[in-house]
Amino acid sequence: MVNTRRLIVHGPETVSWRVVLDPLMMIAGVRALMLQALQPTTMRGVWQNSDFLREPLERLFNTANFVAVTTVGTPEQAAGLGARVRGVHKRLRIEDPDTGRTHRVDDPELLLWVHCAEVSSYLEVIERGGLKLTRAEKDRYYDEQRHTATYVGLHAEEVPGGVAEMDAYFAAARTDLDLRVIPESRATVRFLLWPRVPHKLRFLAPLKALWFPVGALAYYALPRWARDHYRALPEFPGAGPLVGVGLRLARLGVIAVPSKLRARAFKPETRELMADLHTRLEECGIPSRRNLLRVRADPDDAGAPATRASA
Repeated sequence: MVNTRRLIVHGPETVSWRVVLDPLMMIAGVRALMLQALQPTTMRGVWQNSDFLREPLERLFNTANFVAVTTVGTPEQAAGLGARVRGVHKRLRIEDPDTGRTHRVDDPELLLWVHCAEVSSYLEVIERGGLKLTRAEKDRYYDEQRHTATYVGLHAEEVPGGVAEMDAYFAAARTDLDLRVIPESRATVRFLLWPRVPHKLRFLAPLKALWFPVGALAYYALPRWARDHYRALPEFPGAGPLVGVGLRLARLGVIAVPSKLRARAFKPETRELMADLHTRLEECGIPSRRNLLRVRADPDDAGAPATRASA
């Protein structure tokens, strides 16, 4: 039996597999962008160093590709993409109009904020949407994601590796990172609630009205303290339980969309990676399935040979 780690960064034996392949990852990614946008320097870095206004969805798709490669890609693919990302970040700077200071995009403090906002959003949305995880499994997920953080240049030991550590990080970040809404933040959230459909995704234009519930679910999935910063949508009693119901319904809606149509929303390289994943599973001795979430392997040791697939 072949060790999955030779061909897949986070194989079916990991919690990351179950989180990242969940149908709700798109909503989780939108929630992550909304949370990240509360850090002014981070948000200015996006606006100053990308075509956000012209191709606003490009960052979401690039992030989706990065997550896919660093989760279910080969170790070589993940290392190569990580090197390219670090090379780009190393050259970029952020101008702060409030202080006149210039910041590096690869400032470890900013990279850590982006990482924590992302991985916590993925777990929060997908768990509230129905994925049942024990406290130990959630700790394991964050520990696995420490490895992912190294691809952008962080040191694994400096990244929260469990639920308690992540909670402590956000408690400190709320005072230490000057979290607040700037015009770029507000414009980003407005776009994520009601986006302009890019020309290359014009086939989705008839479905644009269906996006608002997606954006609203992502918004209400934010912690209350983050929503209090934005005040983009009204607060109402019982929002928490309703978000859980909405996310479960959203999962059913996503699953109902034909997989080929869903795949068209992602970058070609992401689609190719997912197609190749089935081949690599077979090479690991794991029977592949159309629904990859039903693929299972021995969880006792993330580096151990895979032993079974679920029925």
